[in-house]
Amino acid sequence: MAAHRAAIVGTGLIGASIGLALRERGWQVVGTDQDESVAAEALRRGALDAVGPPTGADITFVATPVGAAAAEARKALGASDGLVTDVGSVKASIVAEVADRRFVGGHPMAGSEQEGVAGARADLFQNAVWVLTPTDETDDDSLVQIRSVVASLGADVVSLAPERHDALVAVVSHVPHLTAATLMSLADERSDEHRAMLRLAAGGFRDMTRIASGHPGIWPDICEENAEAICSVLDRFIDALGDVRCLVAEGDRGGLLDLLEKARAARVHLPAGMDREVALAEIRVPVFDRPGELARITSLTTDIGVNIYDLEIAHSVEGSQGVAILVVDDEAMGSLLDALRQQGYAPSSRPLS
Repeated sequence: MAAHRAAIVGTGLIGASIGLALRERGWQVVGTDQDESVAAEALRRGALDAVGPPTGADITFVATPVGAAAAEARKALGASDGLVTDVGSVKASIVAEVADRRFVGGHPMAGSEQEGVAGARADLFQNAVWVLTPTDETDDDSLVQIRSVVASLGADVVSLAPERHDALVAVVSHVPHLTAATLMSLADERSDEHRAMLRLAAGGFRDMTRIASGHPGIWPDICEENAEAICSVLDRFIDALGDVRCLVAEGDRGGLLDLLEKARAARVHLPAGMDREVALAEIRVPVFDRPGELARITSLTTDIGVNIYDLEIAHSVEGSQGVAILVVDDEAMGSLLDALRQQGYAPSSRPLS
């Protein structure tokens, strides 16, 4: 982006970390928080240049709790002509309530053991997954520019439809947190009876329940906004635990070993962060110059597991055609070309030396 004025609404851990990262990259950053003392602390720690509203900002990051995000995003859209995104871990409800082409829902999947502005770090998003959730109504230029800013913070940016994001994050974030909290509560209930129990809580138990130490105040909103997806995953999880119970109760050593081996293999093969030392290729995709084209293409790359290293859209001087330009891993180029052609696009490609 040519201009460099950003605003942060909500200057806790994520908001203040965004402010620190942007200021490191030359942005002027203003911010507000419902708690004035939190905004003052963010200013003192260097996450802001000034405390103030998002008036005139080129981009505003709404980093409030999920329940307040949509209202704050609408306020930010009214306060400037700039772009607006949010950081909430639930997306469908927020995106549905903020019907504006300058808004793109977002969710940086990063955190810290420390709460609030005290835990803020400029490198918090380095190699972290940052999900953007454009829709068919999203302006392509808005998506390109917000993606560019987020990627400049070191994040691995992926695109998902809002509803799909919520279904997936229920599996990888929301239910694991509730599971850790439940297991921790179970251990705590028995600690008076067996005081040695928590002294024995080392290794795997501490690793598995670590996320239960996260700030509890955000979770009622998350569970309310994503209740359907969370309950669906909890139902599947409860059924799966019932199956494990049967294996244990029946002494099914073979079945239990098979389950554990499959789980181990799946854990070992979890994808790591984006490898930035790879050969790259450019793919050019002629598209209709209308909202939603980039949302469809970027969501497709996520579906087939292709990382986008850079993205832009070239608009036609005349007519309704444009060209989406994607920079991807050269080894992934073939699979992306095939997927694009199957969707009716006519892409071309070239390696980048």
